[in-house]
Amino acid sequence: MTAIPQERRLVTAIPGPKSQELQARRTAAVAGGVGSVLPVFAARAGGGIVEDVDGNRLIDFGSGIAVTSVGAGAEAVVRRASAQLADFTHTCFMVTPYEGYVEVCEQLAELTPGDHAKKSALFNSGAEAVENAVKIARAYTKRQAVVVFDHGYHGRTNLTMALTSKNMPYKNGFGPFAPEIYRVPVAYGYRWPTGPENCGPEASAQVIDQINKQIGADNVAAIVIEPLLGEGGFIEPAKGFLPALARFARENGIVFVADEIQSGFCRTGQWFACEDEGVVPDLITTAKGIAGGLPLAAVTGRAEIMDAAHPGGLGGTYGGNPVACAAALGAIETMKELDLPAKARHIETVMKPRLAALSEKYDVIGDIRGRGAMIAIELVKDRATKEPNPEATAALAKACHAAGLLVLTCGTYGNVLRFLPPLVIGEDLLTEGLDIIEQAFSAL
Repeated sequence: MTAIPQERRLVTAIPGPKSQELQARRTAAVAGGVGSVLPVFAARAGGGIVEDVDGNRLIDFGSGIAVTSVGAGAEAVVRRASAQLADFTHTCFMVTPYEGYVEVCEQLAELTPGDHAKKSALFNSGAEAVENAVKIARAYTKRQAVVVFDHGYHGRTNLTMALTSKNMPYKNGFGPFAPEIYRVPVAYGYRWPTGPENCGPEASAQVIDQINKQIGADNVAAIVIEPLLGEGGFIEPAKGFLPALARFARENGIVFVADEIQSGFCRTGQWFACEDEGVVPDLITTAKGIAGGLPLAAVTGRAEIMDAAHPGGLGGTYGGNPVACAAALGAIETMKELDLPAKARHIETVMKPRLAALSEKYDVIGDIRGRGAMIAIELVKDRATKEPNPEATAALAKACHAAGLLVLTCGTYGNVLRFLPPLVIGEDLLTEGLDIIEQAFSAL
């Protein structure tokens, strides 16, 4: 494939005439419930650029929601997936298996935290991975209750909607939801009543107390948490919170599940976000960044837990599709070769100081947080009351889009601007993207 010039270029207004034509076709043919951040139709993408059908080149600070961490056309991903396509597209691993699936599971055993014996099962999406992690935990513990957290997001299937904390747009009107799901507070330092310095120990004590009182630790199959919360606003649980929960789980025979679907595969400057405090989960769910843009997901964990489900109890027609497995091996090869954890850490050293300088100028910025190339700013109407400011967030995103920078928003209150650049983005594009963000603030 031809390399896309790594420079921003605007030749029409955003969206341009060809995108508008396609949008009209889309409106007629695609269900209205499927949203889009920006109605700009992509023609090519790679590195830190998305090129649209009108020839505009946008700087990419979204990576398809943390998916194209190695870029949207990484050489090793394209090469390996193309070779696999030429051999066969599908046999179904549950009918006649193939080496690629096994090899991905071997890589996951090597890369995920902990040196215990591990096994994996492969699926298609993050939601499927989380749902299967719950199935496996229930099979292993012979218990039913699942503990999840405020601001958590785990998917759009019926069970994962129940696990997800935000009503709009994920749950509204789609119930009834699965039972035996219990929600507890998360250690959200910026909004913790007694301040961020007390948040870790106080929140973990509160969670453990609630579990013991309201559910009974002996009834809990799994505690499921994102080590760095994604859709809920890129919330980094306060220090000490995750280790305390993992310890409580271990002491009570509860399966501790790290949902690393958005935070995994080098995104936070480590292979997995839970490594930041040395937390070793029993099960870890991955998807998004795993296969360079092809649909693949995994549950990886302690061999004895993973083997608890009866033969035939796990699977799915497309789970661990051979082309997606080949792409995953190409993505992992790229991550190792280019040392993408280091690249993510470097992105943080470029972004955080620039955003901190903006924070000194603009009172609308309440908090800057995240790690690696998973960075966010929370916008507020008043720094004292911390009242969320979704209007400013939407206005900033709109201004960035018009200037040719693709950014995403998130947060339970819709007031978080999040940045997920591809880990292979050039520093010049990164800096230019930050310039555009700065201009957007000055025009607020």
